Amino acid sequence: MPELPEVEVTRRGVAPHLEGQRVSDVVLRHSGLRWPFPADLRQQLAGQRITGTGRRGKYLLIHFGHGTLIVHLGMSGRLRILPAATPPQKHDHFDLVLERQAMRMTDPRRFGAVLWHAVGDGPVAEHPLLRGLGVEPLEDGFSAELLYRATRGRAAPIKQVLLAGDIVVGVGNIYASESLFRARIHPATPAGRISLARYARLAPAIREILAAAIAQGGSSLRDFIGADGQSGYFQQSYFVYDRAGQPCRVCGAALRQIRQGQRSTFYCARCQT
Repeated sequence: MPELPEVEVTRRGVAPHLEGQRVSDVVLRHSGLRWPFPADLRQQLAGQRITGTGRRGKYLLIHFGHGTLIVHLGMSGRLRILPAATPPQKHDHFDLVLERQAMRMTDPRRFGAVLWHAVGDGPVAEHPLLRGLGVEPLEDGFSAELLYRATRGRAAPIKQVLLAGDIVVGVGNIYASESLFRARIHPATPAGRISLARYARLAPAIREILAAAIAQGGSSLRDFIGADGQSGYFQQSYFVYDRAGQPCRVCGAALRQIRQGQRSTFYCARCQT
């Protein structure tokens, strides 16, 4: 599944082609993805100008004067900028058509989403999918102190707390494993037992890992490629993720793999305690 870095790489890829442009048409090739397409989406967007783009967690936001288009890539979705007349392929579900180009959403597994939030429904941050999200890890509100305060009394493993998204948003499975390794924290440690000093290692580790992944175009595992058709290459920098049985790049011990909440977690038992 595309995580925060992949969604931000996608946003940066499509933004120059979208911002300030007027939508000439909307093409919907099926009834919907994870949820049905808004019935009046074509009427809402045709003729309207895109005022900007944004991101909240793993959700891409395309802003208009009268509302915001919310796009989620799901498990296998991706966006591309193509000539408007490009014939669609089997898994192409949605086109946002501009004057000469189109932003096309391809989603083989159809777990993504294209939704509309009108200005009259309040700030987009109050949309049901967004209102419960935690702070953005690359913005000023994220800190060791926030992690420490929010986890007091929590018995859940720190890896699961990071993935939950209610404290900090967008730290998915890959980057949680990598961040915990950099901070030297075992992924099964109860979040409420981690000291402020250890969170002072984890918070910057999360920032650094996510920023490095964005700079390297994200991680191109399974379905993800950027909007420009290029693969990311952060996976070449993994210290633990998907490296079970291989030697730790720091101490040489064999890396381990466990299951947490039906997701694989990778760690070094010697470096992470």
